[in-house]
Amino acid sequence: MNLIAAVDKNWSIGYNGDLLYHIKEDMKFFRAKTNGKVVVMGRKTLESLPGGNPLKNRINIVLSSNKDFNAPGCVVCHSFSELFEKVKAYDTNDVYVIGGESLYNMLMPYCAYAYITEIDAEKEADKAINNISKNASWQMVERSSTQNENGIDFVFKKYKNTLVRKM
Repeated sequence: MNLIAAVDKNWSIGYNGDLLYHIKEDMKFFRAKTNGKVVVMGRKTLESLPGGNPLKNRINIVLSSNKDFNAPGCVVCHSFSELFEKVKAYDTNDVYVIGGESLYNMLMPYCAYAYITEIDAEKEADKAINNISKNASWQMVERSSTQNENGIDFVFKKYKNTLVRKM
């Protein structure tokens, strides 16, 4: 399993149910990595997508503790054990955790790789993920050159988890 996220200097990811930054190159990177793959998200992340609809050309797995929650076009799981069973049906290299905050932080230990867009800026935020760059079990294995869009510098990094937990 993999993780994909865009974070600011404080590893913040969102505010009031929206992303902190809308960087076209980051969105393009996200689409390229996840197209035709499996994306795992929480209910609130699904609801934050355009129209609250699942992402096209992907298998959308949604975790919600609400037993009555149903999402057309999605595989809905109501527990981690159910989620892990569903995910086992796919090549783990093709599974991407895409949010939100609690799902990122809970599934991080089970992810082999993290694709992180690090944005050299900071904004008011109410959602953040654990800073893997300060975690000894995560090692940066790739880094793009610094890019700029609308005055905002960012870099794409790939981290490898040296202590992946088994599902």
